[in-house]
Amino acid sequence: MRQLTLHITGMSCGHCLHAVNEALVAHPGVQLESLRMGRAEVQYDEQVTTPAAIEEAIADAGYNASSSAPREMSEEQT
Repeated sequence: MRQLTLHITGMSCGHCLHAVNEALVAHPGVQLESLRMGRAEVQYDEQVTTPAAIEEAIADAGYNASSSAPREMSEEQT
């Protein structure tokens, strides 16, 4: 699993949080760690999905996302 930080623009209310949450939870290979206004932390299985595909899922929900460089999770963190 890799850790990914997503910076999300266009979020302004609880509905926005819910929409992004649903997009991330429904995306195969993604485990949501935390979500707050404008930022999400996820772990993802690189055998199943990519950062670009995760960003696209958020875009399909109506928000713009950009990610920082993914980090590989150590055995202690998984």
